[in-house]
Parts: sequence; structure tokens; C-alpha cells
Amino acid sequence: MNLQCRIEIARTYKAGPQIARVLSEDWCERELYCAACSSDRLVSSRANTPAIDFVCPQCAQCFQLKGLKGWNQKKIPDAAYDSMLRAIRSDKVPHLLVLQYSADWLVKNLMLIPSAFFSETVVEKRPPLSSKARRAGWVGCNILLDRIPKDGKIAVVSDGSAVAERRVREEFSRVRKLAEIPLSMRGWTLDVLTAVRKLGKTRFSLQELYSLESYMQAIHPHNRNVRPKIRQQLQVLRDLGLIDFTSPGNYAVRG
Repeated sequence: MNLQCRIEIARTYKAGPQIARVLSEDWCERELYCAACSSDRLVSSRANTPAIDFVCPQCAQCFQLKGLKGWNQKKIPDAAYDSMLRAIRSDKVPHLLVLQYSADWLVKNLMLIPSAFFSETVVEKRPPLSSKARRAGWVGCNILLDRIPKDGKIAVVSDGSAVAERRVREEFSRVRKLAEIPLSMRGWTLDVLTAVRKLGKTRFSLQELYSLESYMQAIHPHNRNVRPKIRQQLQVLRDLGLIDFTSPGNYAVRG
């Protein structure tokens, strides 16, 4: 994988965002493969396709690209808030590619977030644009990366080195069954998986997970049955093969 963007193709552009878009999209189309199948390439989507930048020609999986010079581990800006919520509620969010480039247009990091990891609790509403802005009143959103478990943040390029394709596809395959969980339940499943990962342990007890009850309550303020929900979702995560039951009240994390 060649991590250098082709700077010469953007010489006719003046605006920084345009240059970044052209170079990062060209790089993805030249160098990127599909994590969901064996296809060795992605192709650009049709012009004016909302929120979709690339499609796999083999399995038709859709991808959106966010190219950034900075690398914020907590949140990244995304599209209109209402549009994002509609996409989540209709289960039509594309897989997200978060690309960081250097000042000399080398790809430093590329993270893949499978679409199944997007729920309403990872979307933050931004303040409306001021009356003086060109799009006055427009309301955007942020994707809260720190509410997405590490299982859903698959490294494709890490610190300037490409991760093996086999490893990327294995990581994607390991979590793809999350997409089969009904939408009404999936958000809670993801939030409990995030809480498990926040413990930072390969083995944990139910009581340790209960210590994060206030965190779960904060992101689900209208739910008054947090502990039963936690127990329910631990069973779901067991069924998905993401955690194991070791003894009464004790669990182990897979992967």
C-alpha cells in the first residue's frame, strides 16, 4: 500500500478543503480494498450521492470518507444532525473511513468504523450556525468516538504503517453480526460493549460493570432499569461471541 497522495492532481485547486477532498478520495480509490469481502478495490459513488463516497463493486457495501489533518480521538465533525439520525433510525449509515494525512500528504492513520457501530448515543448535536453564516441556522453533528468501543475502530493504517489486509478483514468479520441485532436493541448492546471496554480488563465481574451504572444512566437518561439492561446485553454479547461466561457473575473479553 502506497501511503503517499498524488499531490500533482490537486494543483488546479486553491481551497484547502477542496485539495484535501480530491487527494484523499483519489488515494482511497487507488489504494483501498473492501474490508467486508475479498475485493481489492473500492469505486467512487455516483456524483451527488448523499453521505456515500465509495462502493464495493463486489459486495455493494457503502463507505463514507472523512479526511482530517488533525486526529481527535474523542470526536469528529459529521453531517447534518437530523440527517444522521434519520440514517441511523433507518439503518442506512455507511461504513465510515476516518483518514488522517500529514502536511506532506502522507496517510498517517486510517480507521474503519463499521456501520453497525452507529447509534443515537454516539451522535452529538452541534449548535446552529449563526445568523451571519452562509448556512445560517444549519445544525451539524459530531461523532463521539470515545463512545464507540475499540471493537468498532478498526485500524487500516496506524502511525504511518499499513495494517495487514488479513487482519483488517478478520476484525471486520468478528463484529459484523452486530448488524443483525434489531435496531431497537443495538444501541444498548453497543453501549454495554463500550462500558466493558472502559473497564480495561480481559476478565471482569458483573459488579465491576455495575460501577459504570452512572455512565450508562447519563447516556440513557430516560431509562430506570439500567442494571437489568446490562445483564440482558451481556447475554447478547455472549451469543455474538464477543465475551465469554467464565463463572457466575464473571466474564472474559474475546479479541
